[in-house]
Amino acid sequence: MSESSNGAAGREPQHRARLVIAGTGSGSGKTTVTLGLMQAFARMGLTVQGFKCGPDYIDPAYHSALTGRPSRNLDSWMTSSTYLQEYFLRASEGADLSVIEGVMGLYDGKEDTTLTGSTAEIALLTGSPVVLVVDVRSMGRSAAAIVLGFRQLEPQVRIAAVIVNRCGSEGHYRMVKAAIEAACGLPVIGWLPRDAGLAVPERHLGLLPAVERGELAPLFGHCADVLAQGTDLQRLLELAAAAPALPYPPEAGPAVELALPEAVEPAEVVPVIAVARDAAFNFYYADNLELLTRAGARLVAFSPLSGEGIPQEADGIYLGGGFPEEFAAEIAANSLFLGGLRSAAAAGMPLYAECGGYMVLARSLTDRAGAVHQMAGIIPAHTRMLDRRAALGYREVTALHDSLLLKQGQRLRGHEFHYSVMNYVEGEARTYVYESQGRGGAQPEGYLNGNIMAAYAHIHLASCPSAAGRLVAACRSYRQHKHLVDAGA
Repeated sequence: MSESSNGAAGREPQHRARLVIAGTGSGSGKTTVTLGLMQAFARMGLTVQGFKCGPDYIDPAYHSALTGRPSRNLDSWMTSSTYLQEYFLRASEGADLSVIEGVMGLYDGKEDTTLTGSTAEIALLTGSPVVLVVDVRSMGRSAAAIVLGFRQLEPQVRIAAVIVNRCGSEGHYRMVKAAIEAACGLPVIGWLPRDAGLAVPERHLGLLPAVERGELAPLFGHCADVLAQGTDLQRLLELAAAAPALPYPPEAGPAVELALPEAVEPAEVVPVIAVARDAAFNFYYADNLELLTRAGARLVAFSPLSGEGIPQEADGIYLGGGFPEEFAAEIAANSLFLGGLRSAAAAGMPLYAECGGYMVLARSLTDRAGAVHQMAGIIPAHTRMLDRRAALGYREVTALHDSLLLKQGQRLRGHEFHYSVMNYVEGEARTYVYESQGRGGAQPEGYLNGNIMAAYAHIHLASCPSAAGRLVAACRSYRQHKHLVDAGA
């Protein structure tokens, strides 16, 4: 790791060429513009680093496919401003350009009257110029009123340029360009026509496997072609390069310190955490995995969909979210995987699961077609898929008991998004792991039993600096116990 990743004290401000691609709202075209720009700049030979505002997993998968670098989430509510600033500097190191895709509209976030959790807040924290994407379909000078309102709502947010989307013709583009530039004093530096071929697919559950198979490459290429034809790419690069140098946070908080290298331990005492990673299990924040590594663990990926079981060297298991319902038959048929989970749980191995992983630990999973698939049976519950969304939004969870990640009373922040419900068997013992607080109020959530911890919330380990270290310590303890047992045998 380079010097710029070690400690903030005494370091010079860092230059990072960067842009935030924001929209006036969901569906304005910011994802299309982001993907087109990433592809276009990559074609120019630039090393591009992708970022996504908020807790999304789909868009970062697109970014990673286009740039060849893992895309990173930037979330100012789940993590601290200090952590976010240091993380951005560290993750953007070595890139010629960072492209930060916004979430929803520029000013939409956790709160109704503040910037908390919004794209605008992340633009301020990273000192990034904003390119505002505006859908101008069926409007003329009114487009200028929209841009003017966005510029004046929060003057400290630097909207540096505008790209207009869904223009009816080049003449329509020139009309709205003239109106916006005259009223707002902002350059309109690009446009996209109404083109059904530019539409990014709805967030369907099969998207990530399609990305991995390269099926969306023609779409990404088309987006780049259209952006390159109608947008002043050189002007964008100049705006990005003119972004001010960023100082490292003057006081690195504990979440930042935990992200820095730890003392090297002998290989025999380094605990191994097995991480399920394939098309069924792929919702992981990149920095969650990095935090576990820097807390002293070695991560080993395995694929249940490829017929693999729990790696023999595992001292702990991390089952992330994803789409197990789309592959329920394959998972149910992998007795090596499900049996390995049951054996690990019975042996007291630390087992942490969230959302999709939580579902797999149940006794069965009923898919949308009504087919019932047998799962691991570790949790006394049955999962059922719904046609409508069951939960969406930020969550702050408070530990009701000591667990793998938290001491009783400690808190983590995360996010829920799922179409399933977990129906527990009446009369069987259940201990809730969290009290989960969201917009709809607080309710008990999840399952806790010894070293088994599972819930729907996708948590961010940086929101509680000790959480990663606590999980790694539990895995280390299991490893030591396992070696003692083996030695005694």
